[in-house]
Formats: sequence, C-alpha cells, structure tokens
Amino acid sequence: MSEAIIIEGIRFQARCGVTLDERQHPQPLLADLELTCSVEGAIHSDNLTETVDYAQVVQRVIDVGTTHENALIERLTDQIAQALMLGFPIQRLTIWLRKAEPPLPDVSGSVGVRLTYPRTHAVDSVAIFHPSPFLHATAHMIPKGTVLDVAAGEGRHALYMASQGYDVIGLDRDENALATLTRTAKDHRLSNLSTSNVDLERDPGAPPSLGNQAYDGILVFFYLFRPLFPSILQALKPGGVLIYETFLIDNHVRFRHPRRKEFCLEHNELLHLTNPLRVLHYQEGPQPSSTHQEPALSAARRREGEGPVLSVAEGSPSNGPPVTARLVAQKP
Repeated sequence: MSEAIIIEGIRFQARCGVTLDERQHPQPLLADLELTCSVEGAIHSDNLTETVDYAQVVQRVIDVGTTHENALIERLTDQIAQALMLGFPIQRLTIWLRKAEPPLPDVSGSVGVRLTYPRTHAVDSVAIFHPSPFLHATAHMIPKGTVLDVAAGEGRHALYMASQGYDVIGLDRDENALATLTRTAKDHRLSNLSTSNVDLERDPGAPPSLGNQAYDGILVFFYLFRPLFPSILQALKPGGVLIYETFLIDNHVRFRHPRRKEFCLEHNELLHLTNPLRVLHYQEGPQPSSTHQEPALSAARRREGEGPVLSVAEGSPSNGPPVTARLVAQKP
C-alpha cells in the first residue's frame, strides 16, 4: 500500500533570479509537495517512525531553499527534490515551486515549475558511493561550487559530492588511493572531480596551506590533525560550510579504538577548534544508524600504534555503533 502525502504552501525566502539585482534580495517562494510512500507500517503501529515526518520534510525544504542561490527556479526545484529523495523513503515526488511575488507587472499570480521525480532518479549515487549518513543528511547545506575532501582516501565522499554537481578536489597522501579515486570518477564520468597528493602531516609545525578562501565546502571525515585547523578555516570562502565527523574520546574508552586517545576529540573540542565559524549543527554520541551498509573508512589514518582501521558498519560487534562528534559550521 502507498499513499500520497500532500504538503501545501511551504513558504520561505530565497535568492533566485536571472538578474543579479533579483538575486541580491530574497523573495518569497512557495512549495507544494506530493510524496508517494509506503504507509502500511504506520497504519499498524501508529508510529511516526514508520512514515515520513512532515515537519522534517518542511525543514529540509526550507534549509535547501534558503541556503542556495540560483539564477533559475528549475535549478532550485531540482536541489530541493534531490535532498528530499535522498533523505526520505519517498517512492515518487512531485514538487511545485513558484515565486509568490514575481517581478512581472502583468502577472497577478505566481510563476514556477512543477517537476516529478521517480525513486530511481535520485538513489543511484547513494547506492553506488555509500556516503556517510551524516554527509547524506547535510550535504545540501554546502553552497553549490567547489568542495575539498580532506584525507579523501578512495573518495566515497568526494564521489558522492561530485555526483551531486559540485566541483570536487580529493586530497590525500596515499597515491594508490587517489589513483583508485581517479579511476572510479572516470568510470562514472565525473569529470568535475580531481585529486591532489599532499602529505598534510609532513611538518606538524608548519602544516601546508589549503588556499585562501578557495572552497564553498570542506569535508573532513574520520581524520584528526589538530595543526591543520587554521588552514581549513582559511581555505573556506565567506559563507562556505565545513562538514566534519570523527571519533570522540568515548570511542577510545569504550572500544579502545583508535588505540591512542590523542587521535580522538575531547568533548566540545571540535567547537573550539573551529571557532569562529558559525555552528549550524553539532552533536556528540553514537553514530546514527544507516539504511545502507557502510564500507571501511578509507579516509581514516592508520598511524603507528593505532591498529587496524575500524569500519563504521562494524563499530564494536558486541557493544554498539562508533561514538563520534559531528559538526556543520559556516564561515561568516
């Protein structure tokens, strides 16, 4: 059994217009959604977890709509649709997005587009590249542009972001991993992905520059090198977004991984390391469960005395999921 969930009149302010003048001033947009999804479980359980949460859908629309700047409303509609299809168990989505007060003197109503997305339109990149659940949920918060994946390894996150239309650079010291990433990108025709071979830890006293206001987004997953944080902050453009996740000290205490506790964040440490970014989301605790099997952490660093890299899916076989700190922050 399936049903159509209808959400009408989601209102938010967005920068969308062909002319620069129109984009400089946010204008009111309205979105109507029709979501086809399975409801049999919810009918029997009367439990919100068995269906799509309307409130979360509305918030996701607003998050995407107010974060991105586009010339065309078609592009913004697609960005919202992709975020919804990737974030919720929707079988089919129809979205009608329109300007409530279009700058057209002869139009008394609204102008916009209505697009329909079947499930297969948006799930391939998730099924193929297996992004972290945290990145999957927050990638839409990065403005469209150029993204740097720090300690990319074989690049599941870099590949995922490239599949979403970002220009991506995967940075790592492992030449073999980057070669694999390059081949995978070529196989999937992701010409917007390139790599850079850099040893970030060659000189802890003078970490390399990552550029000056060069990136709209920076990703760091399961990698911690504290001297690099000033370079990361410098490399973000104003308005750029950092998405960061790695092990918390609790993971070392519970599971003895990583074996050396200095490779784990202390409580609230990530907030101090990323000051003065504006925190959009912060959470510490067990990693949320994923709807797909996680591969090994190719971006994790295996250092002397640390032992084998633990996969997210494995966690601790008998004790629970990995404990991490998760941050989304924006440069003012």
